[in-house]
Amino acid sequence: MKYSVIAAGAAAVLATAGLSSPALATGKMTCEAGPESGWKTRAELEASLVEQGWKVKKSKVDGGCYEVYGTTPEGDRVEAYFHPVSLEKLLVSRRGKILFRKQ
Repeated sequence: MKYSVIAAGAAAVLATAGLSSPALATGKMTCEAGPESGWKTRAELEASLVEQGWKVKKSKVDGGCYEVYGTTPEGDRVEAYFHPVSLEKLLVSRRGKILFRKQ
């Protein structure tokens, strides 16, 4: 009985810690972009990409960067990362192969 109470308490602490920790990034790219109030919107990024000939399937924030899943003007289905303040392209990969990385 004593051990089950301790185990239940430990499980509750671990569950609470898991809920309060920030979402983890995938580790492919991180951006030091400052507060989100200074970021351009994902809609601005998506509109810019569409204007360049991309087809955007989905975008989200990952590692402080904008991550975009879509198709390039060349027809490659990719995962791409952009800086949220400048909207500069940082990384483009397809099936684990890096097609572009900003130096």
